[in-house]
Amino acid sequence: MKRMKRSTLVIVLAVVVLLAAAAFMFSRGKPEGAAAKPKDAAAAPAKPALTVTVAKPETSELTVTLAANGNVAAWQEASIGSESNGLRLAEVRVNVGDVVKKGQVLATFSAETVQADVAQARASLAEAKATAADAAGNAARARTLQATGALSQQQINQYQTTEQTAKARVEAAEAVLAAQQVRGRNTQVLAPDDGVISSRTATVGSVLSAGTELFRLIRQGRLEWRAEVTSAELSRVAVGTPAIVISASGAQVSGKVRSIAPTVDPQTRAALVYVDIPNVLENTGIKAGMFARGDFQLGRSSALTVPQASIVPRDGFNHLLLLQPDNRVAQLKVETSRRVGDRVEITTRLPADARVVVQGAGFLNDGDLVRVVDALPNKEQRP
Repeated sequence: MKRMKRSTLVIVLAVVVLLAAAAFMFSRGKPEGAAAKPKDAAAAPAKPALTVTVAKPETSELTVTLAANGNVAAWQEASIGSESNGLRLAEVRVNVGDVVKKGQVLATFSAETVQADVAQARASLAEAKATAADAAGNAARARTLQATGALSQQQINQYQTTEQTAKARVEAAEAVLAAQQVRGRNTQVLAPDDGVISSRTATVGSVLSAGTELFRLIRQGRLEWRAEVTSAELSRVAVGTPAIVISASGAQVSGKVRSIAPTVDPQTRAALVYVDIPNVLENTGIKAGMFARGDFQLGRSSALTVPQASIVPRDGFNHLLLLQPDNRVAQLKVETSRRVGDRVEITTRLPADARVVVQGAGFLNDGDLVRVVDALPNKEQRP
């Protein structure tokens, strides 16, 4: 019993010592830690969220434009057909894309039949002239005998009528010969104007009727952009206004407004504005029949611009992050307009001393603390 009581007493004393030691350590560490925490918090400054560069908005001269869409078509397209009837096409000398001059021979028909008809008409004319000469001689002799009474007045009238009939037959024969000569000239198909062949249906060996189309020609190689401009914007465009036409492939060509349609489509409330596009062969990226967009160059105006990198799109809107005097940023929703190079026009009014965050703007939130450094001389920071 005495041994058991002694062992129990030893265990109890050990537990008491451990608890006392633990309480001492806890009471010793708690005041020091509690006193140090507010001291450290008061002494440590806030750390910047990001290192950024800033720039001031600048006033720049930007081009005022009006965007439009429309189709590209030939300025004028000539239809070149056959003027001869029932002749065989013997030769075709041009193809699609060839540049031709006015009067150039494009195709020829077989001329044997026409040449034979011309020869026959010449022979008929010669016969008519001989008959007319004989009739004229008889009429002259009859008139000399009129005073003598050797011939009756009826006979004299008959000689004169025969003379006039012979002259008429000569004129008719001359007309027939002229018609056959025209047929002979029509055996050659000529270009009616300078231009570019845009279509060809002529086939060697075919026998064609008069009026059959053989070629189509883009006159003078000129195209036009038929831009659709709404009635509300139509007054801003005038004849001679320069325009930039951009095809679906990205090819660009310059042109000028040639004319403006006098009426507005009652369905679309838009009018056609015709923009001349010269040199169809040089503008290989623009073809007739293409759909193209473009911009009318209406002049220049001053605008407040910022670097494009400073624009932060969030929640469907554009924002700028303005640097405050305490090096914190304030988010501002803005409206943007024209873009030229790496500059964007801001239509929202900004403070006179505004400085916008450029590099790093997309990583910041409203109220963040930042550290400002000088901008690097790269393309994004150049005005």
